[in-house]
Amino acid sequence: MNFQQLVLASHNAGKLKELQAMLGQSVQLRSIGEFSQVEPEETGLSFVENAILKARNAARISGLPALADDSGLAVDFLGGAPGIYSARYADGKGDAANNAKLLEALKGVPEAERGAQFVCVLALVRHADDPLPILCEGLWHGSILFEASGDHGFGYDPLFWVPERNCSSADLAPTDKNQLSHRARAMALLRQRLGLT
Repeated sequence: MNFQQLVLASHNAGKLKELQAMLGQSVQLRSIGEFSQVEPEETGLSFVENAILKARNAARISGLPALADDSGLAVDFLGGAPGIYSARYADGKGDAANNAKLLEALKGVPEAERGAQFVCVLALVRHADDPLPILCEGLWHGSILFEASGDHGFGYDPLFWVPERNCSSADLAPTDKNQLSHRARAMALLRQRLGLT
């Protein structure tokens, strides 16, 4: 499959930059923001459903093949929450509020029970009604810290402990994170599927 351009179903400039770096220069990633400012309602009950929904919407609006990423944090002690609601866990009040709510939910929970994973599902559709979306999933296992650490990244990165590097995700340099993260793992699979490796 040969794609020169893909539209990314996200208005998040950080995500666009991160995914473009992972995808490489052979495919140009464009933001859905070039075509529309309207976000589709994420009515799915799983990362897979929401990724497909966002990809189809972006393809419909742009007329281009579309790539969507649905990702979030699943905390074992919380039964997989915040999960698909990760970005709006604290009612859309932003990263700091989400992190504060998560720390409050895990108050008093011992280190051994703070296991978590970042989840990323990438969905690629050739057109809005593509009956066979390409789906790639990446998981990044770690645990939740008792307080924030690090200045890089976004979202829950300051609270996510990366055991293989002995630091938080927000302590990692962006180039390191782009090799280890859930998004990097899903993107490596996508690159294989597209024959870009």
